[in-house]
Amino acid sequence: MVVYVLRHGIAEDAPPGGSDADRALTKPGKEKLRNVLVCAREAGVRPGVILTSPLRRALQTAKIAAELLRLKGDPIETHTLLPGASPLSVWSEVRAYEVGELLLAGHEPQLSELVGFLLGCLALKLDLKKGALVCINVESAEVRPQGTLKWILTPKLADGRANARAFG
Repeated sequence: MVVYVLRHGIAEDAPPGGSDADRALTKPGKEKLRNVLVCAREAGVRPGVILTSPLRRALQTAKIAAELLRLKGDPIETHTLLPGASPLSVWSEVRAYEVGELLLAGHEPQLSELVGFLLGCLALKLDLKKGALVCINVESAEVRPQGTLKWILTPKLADGRANARAFG
């Protein structure tokens, strides 16, 4: 199974007294995210399922991913992708899906911890930027996965590629 890990795009700050859960993506956050996802689509990324945190910014990220990666169906909200949930709980849910490719949209620091867990390297330190996409090949659905990191696509790399297409 190929697991894609997508951190939500740049979000607005919570207003004073406002809820963190209601923070929406900003216009630049959506643009950078779209650039990443267009590059991913061109590279052949086609998840059969998208699981997402129910927080607004992650849900918006998942919906943009579903549109640009041509997902059949809607993203599925799950509490296992809320901030603070354990990588093991995420993996337990992921294992239930029998698809070749699956995308997870969520938050830091949980997603970096999840990447380390999927790679069998809990001490891994990862600077996962907002809107970045990680590709991991997980060869078996065992309780403790042993994945292989295939690539990481950051918004900065995708922006450079989008600019090259525009002027090239």
